Amino acid sequence: MNKRILIPTDFSSTALNASRYAMQLFAQIACDFYLLNAYQISGYSVDSPFDPEPEDIAYQAARSSSEKQLTELLERISFHPQNPGHHFESIASYNSLLHAAETAIAQKDIDLVVMGTKGITGAESLIFGTNAINLMEGITNCPVLTIPEEYGFQPPNEIVFPTDFKVYYKKKELQHMTEIAGMHNAAIRVLHIEKNKELNQEQKSNRELLAAILEDTEHSFHVLKDRGIHSGIGAFVNSRDSRMIAFINRKHNLFSTILSRPLVKEIGYHYKIPMLALNDQA
Repeated sequence: MNKRILIPTDFSSTALNASRYAMQLFAQIACDFYLLNAYQISGYSVDSPFDPEPEDIAYQAARSSSEKQLTELLERISFHPQNPGHHFESIASYNSLLHAAETAIAQKDIDLVVMGTKGITGAESLIFGTNAINLMEGITNCPVLTIPEEYGFQPPNEIVFPTDFKVYYKKKELQHMTEIAGMHNAAIRVLHIEKNKELNQEQKSNRELLAAILEDTEHSFHVLKDRGIHSGIGAFVNSRDSRMIAFINRKHNLFSTILSRPLVKEIGYHYKIPMLALNDQA
């Protein structure tokens, strides 16, 4: 079965860049790409219980504009060399981006969301905009891969996987990370930021389980001491020229701490490479 990839687009250069990144990342395998545009209408709220009528002129104009731009985007993408096994479909949805994405994920059985990220105006170091954070926090049944603005495709040489070893992992929830690593002969670098304490027995057991899950993938374990989470990950990534970071999206865990809104500027300062948000498979 083809891998199914959802690519939200607002027709910006950032979104186009994410589309190209996704095509190149999966250049060697058959994929169905779904380009999603979530459009809205001036004077209406997508949260309102009353949707505009289909014959509403503003609704017709907005939908027509969305569909036209999606068609033009598909034509533009077709100019680039691609795997004959790559197929494209467009989706125009009157909805918020999060709800439109959730609907598409359910209806199309999406495996992965790939989204471009752009900084908020006036904050040059901020790469994770509101839409990206909403999707990374809100989508719980599908991994989300974010591609920073103007990040040209480079095959991932290694995927940095920060963890505190306080939770156990399941093979299924790490599957997308190991698949990407396998496609590009990339290693997984497990990074632990140590806070002046040795691992307790539970953490040691979780570390052993993670090692067993990764036994068929090139990997290594690394420890940094007396560093903050953000500065430690940033220093590790920058020193090694790592090209992807992956996290498990669990509530009240390392991932949610890192993505908490007060720390968004610090994220943008350190992590200007693709970030893969995996999901807790309960």
